[in-house]
Amino acid sequence: MKHIVTILISVLLLTGCGVGNYSVSSGIADQSSISFTYSDKIPVQVIVDGTTHNVYTVKEKAYKARNMRHTEENTIKLEPGTHDVRVMANGDEIYSRILFISASEHRIIDL
Repeated sequence: MKHIVTILISVLLLTGCGVGNYSVSSGIADQSSISFTYSDKIPVQVIVDGTTHNVYTVKEKAYKARNMRHTEENTIKLEPGTHDVRVMANGDEIYSRILFISASEHRIIDL
């Protein structure tokens, strides 16, 4: 009887331990974005690496007074890295640069 009780106690003690593999991941998200400011809210056509996006600019005065809201209407989400960015307004190219955007960066471009 003593052997059975000893075996039960040792089994309960060994199985009650929280032994196992736990993993925790953290870090910076791999999503970056760009937005454009101008003196007024105007529609612009942004070409990033050959892909066209239709967005609106954010009023520069409103942006400087408070934080910019990141919406689909005014922000383009990109993968981190180097991108060829061109901005067209009314058929004219008003901005053309090759930009490096790091992970989790929100680049604001003044037009």
